[in-house]
Amino acid sequence: MHTLINRRRAVSAGLALAAVPFLAQAQTWPAKPIKIIVPSPPGGSTDQLARLVGQRLQDAWGQSVVVDNKPGAGLRLGADFVAKSPADGYTLLMGAVHHSIAQAIYTKRSYEFQRDLAPITVVAVVPNVVIVPASLPVKNIAELIAMGKAQPGKLSYGSTGQGTAHHLIGEQFSDMAGIDLLHVPYKGSSPALVDLMGGQIQIMFDTVASCLPHIKAGKIRALAVTTGKRSSALPDVPTLDEAGLKGFDVSSWFGLMAPAGTPSDIIQKTYAEVAKMLGTPEMRQQLAQMGAEPIGNTPEQLRQQIAGEVTRFAALAQKAKLQLD
Repeated sequence: MHTLINRRRAVSAGLALAAVPFLAQAQTWPAKPIKIIVPSPPGGSTDQLARLVGQRLQDAWGQSVVVDNKPGAGLRLGADFVAKSPADGYTLLMGAVHHSIAQAIYTKRSYEFQRDLAPITVVAVVPNVVIVPASLPVKNIAELIAMGKAQPGKLSYGSTGQGTAHHLIGEQFSDMAGIDLLHVPYKGSSPALVDLMGGQIQIMFDTVASCLPHIKAGKIRALAVTTGKRSSALPDVPTLDEAGLKGFDVSSWFGLMAPAGTPSDIIQKTYAEVAKMLGTPEMRQQLAQMGAEPIGNTPEQLRQQIAGEVTRFAALAQKAKLQLD
């Protein structure tokens, strides 16, 4: 009996000792620079928000926060990199709604979004907007749809990649408008915007944050927003629902995630700091200038949100017959 008790004590002591480095790591973190992986090129909404958050985390914690752009594969390349990184809190992902969509529509995946990444918080929600080059002779959605019907298969729309929110929005728009559009995927928003302004593509579905400067400069024209209510950044631009596509309501969220298995203390510390910064007038003003709405929900709320999205987007993709390898 004593031998059994001693063995149990030895096992318990061993487990306790094994946990010491884990707990010490969580308590002293961050002790070195942190990297935020952005799965898209510089300049887009994901990149802008990562740099905004990264600078404030750096100021709060006194450790460098480096933004590292890893675009490609419809934002999945960067997510895969983080999913396979050490779960020590030093490599984070600026994730997005695009990753929920990819989980729903890709049959072959190198990582599992819900299994391999731990939610921290949504930083902001950004409305999407339907934009065209200033040179395209359409002033509203009705005229764009009329042009699409007159030239079936001739108008092309750019997205931030196969299986992203903007791809799905484009397919849903085509279906509801009853027009045939050609999809042209890019590695991110910035290169797609360049081609839109150059007239290589005729339509784009993008976040307000990415394209707002070009709209204000008159290089592109905003025809409608894809959310259920108008954007405060573009108050004169109608919703697609108002423009005749009833029930159209899709927005984009952007939030921090970590590799699965990252200590909960680190997850909670990061969430608390981001929620705190999102409550400051300065941060809220900066986000408003981007057309973004601050969120700061809890890790569990984000986990539940993603689970609901994967189910909903899978149904949408099935209806649009959109399934990718």
